Amino acid sequence: MHIEAFRAHCIAKPGVEETFPFDEKTLVFKVMGKMFAICDVDHYTGFNAKCDPERAVELREQYPEGIVPGWHSNKKHWNTIVADANVPDDLQRDLIDHSYDLVVAGLTKKLQAELCDLR
Repeated sequence: MHIEAFRAHCIAKPGVEETFPFDEKTLVFKVMGKMFAICDVDHYTGFNAKCDPERAVELREQYPEGIVPGWHSNKKHWNTIVADANVPDDLQRDLIDHSYDLVVAGLTKKLQAELCDLR
């Protein structure tokens, strides 16, 4: 998946904003202020996404070259998905969705209600 497809998939979700909170090259997608996907816009080689820890282990075993512990992230809860590896685009989109859903599930009820109003 190339960066344009990655960005389009992330930004299309309700309540999402794209920010550069760390520097001018690290693009962060947030839902209701909470991060769910990160990439480097200058040297796009893939992205980081949150993942259920058990699923993360399974994915890393299934795609050892393409899904690795999250770079500069909590290795238990974040994966790095390598764009030019053998990870199918459908799975990459699914992992973005999974990350978004995990973050939404962790939002306060008030923020979840606000997000529902945006849908």
